[in-house]
This record gives sequence, C-alpha cells and structure tokens, in this order.
Amino acid sequence: MAEGARTVVAQRLAADAWAPFGWIPVADTDAADGAQRLEFEWQDAHVNVISHAPDEVERAGDGLRCDRLYRHLTHTQVLMALNGPSVIAVAPPGSDLTAPGGTDAVRAFRLEPFESLVLHRGTWHWGPFPLGSEPVRLFNVQGFGYARDNESVDLKGAGVELTVVA
Repeated sequence: MAEGARTVVAQRLAADAWAPFGWIPVADTDAADGAQRLEFEWQDAHVNVISHAPDEVERAGDGLRCDRLYRHLTHTQVLMALNGPSVIAVAPPGSDLTAPGGTDAVRAFRLEPFESLVLHRGTWHWGPFPLGSEPVRLFNVQGFGYARDNESVDLKGAGVELTVVA
C-alpha cells in the first residue's frame, strides 16, 4: 500500500456507531422519534431518487477506493437504500481529512435495502456505492441547492489511499 494508505472495514449500521455522523430514523411509536430534526438553512428541502453505479468507483481487490469525501454545511441529508447492498464512508463534521492521521476518523457502514440514515450538517461522506454489479438506487432528501453547498476533499490528491472493505 502507498504511504498514507488505510483500509476501513464497513460495519453494520447501528444507532450508537452512527451517532457521530447523524442518526437513524426510528418508528413513530419510539420515544426518541422527533428528538432530532432535519435542517435546511436555505429552506430548500427536496426529495428525489438518486443512484450510484459500480463504475463510479475504483475497485481495489475486495474493496472500493474512496478518493474523495463531500459535505453539505447548509443542510442535513436523508438516504435510504432501495436495492442491493452498498457501503458509505463518513467522517465527523470538522475533521481535517488531509492532516496527518486525518483519515483515522473515517468509518464505513454497510447498508442493506430499506435501511435509512440521516447525515448531520457538515458530515463528510462518500457513497453509498454498490457492492454488486448493479447501481444502488437511493431515496434522497437534501437541499435542492446542494450543488452550491457541496464541499469536497480530494484524498487521492493529498496522497491518501483509503480503501473500504465490506
């Protein structure tokens, strides 16, 4: 592996492990329902279906190469996998991912169909990307103006080789 190389093994999605990055929606009968709220600074909440195809990401043996992470500072984001298993990599808001040891904060999670999650404002994220040969379709709630609020960090350009293994 190259200098600055790191492998992150994806874990199952669980509320306690996901907490630094956002929250997992709960049933309307759960006492925790409504304890956390979606935020849209620009009042532009938007719902659509997006997808990520296998050819959008480089394969590295039994893993996927994470070369860039993104974040949105003006809004939370909701994702629900609609088909096939996928993986998402995340880092807490405020993480300096290109600093020495910066990717130590990166975690990865495996998503199964119909599992959903919410990203806190500013959470760095990559994916979800499919583990199989078909694109993963995602129910997506985010700010309509996300393209103007889509900061990214180029890990590959910073000499960091990050591989996510499911």
